Amino acid sequence: MHTCGESRRLPWFAVQVRSRHESTVAAFLRGKEYEWFLPTYRCRRRWSDRTKDLELPLFPGYLFCRFNPTDRLPILKIPGLVSIVGTAKKPVPVDDVEIAAVRTLVGSGLHRQPWPYVRVGQKVRIERGALCGLEGILQSFKGRHRIVLSVSLLQRSVATEIDSAWMTPVRPCLSSSTRRSAAQVIPTRTSLPEEVRLQPSSQAAINELAPVPPH
Repeated sequence: MHTCGESRRLPWFAVQVRSRHESTVAAFLRGKEYEWFLPTYRCRRRWSDRTKDLELPLFPGYLFCRFNPTDRLPILKIPGLVSIVGTAKKPVPVDDVEIAAVRTLVGSGLHRQPWPYVRVGQKVRIERGALCGLEGILQSFKGRHRIVLSVSLLQRSVATEIDSAWMTPVRPCLSSSTRRSAAQVIPTRTSLPEEVRLQPSSQAAINELAPVPPH
């Protein structure tokens, strides 16, 4: 459908498929020469008489595809495909940074797994290893550290274990208007009457309003 160069200029979209039809839809997309991405993970399942290693979708019921949203009819005609994720019947692209992070994680070969969707938390940047440069939310679980990557459009997350020594906190950047507002409410020492003394808790609150230096 598209040349390699053309495909890379197109946005990624999430497509919803029928239960357990992820691989079938991916095969149709491959046959139609679309660029697609079906992130998976390995999981060991035990039955009463046997144990088996399975490869399952990281985002059950979804996969990703690059295409021109104005020419989406061939996508919608694929057997097993339910819909293209969007609002008001209009496809909404997946955030480029989020999809790139998931692709990097899958390409790294590190163990990964689906994770409850995480909206807020301590944001960190990985400074070493196969995931160097990625940013995500740090979570601790059973004494182990995990970095959580999310696809906001689907409200789904994935996680992988990481050495905490490889991560550094990401400080939020304040806008210039926020910096000015914060600076205006910080009283100077000379503006306080001599008899006024800030309690430690008050001083800490004022310190938190100080402008954050740019990265």
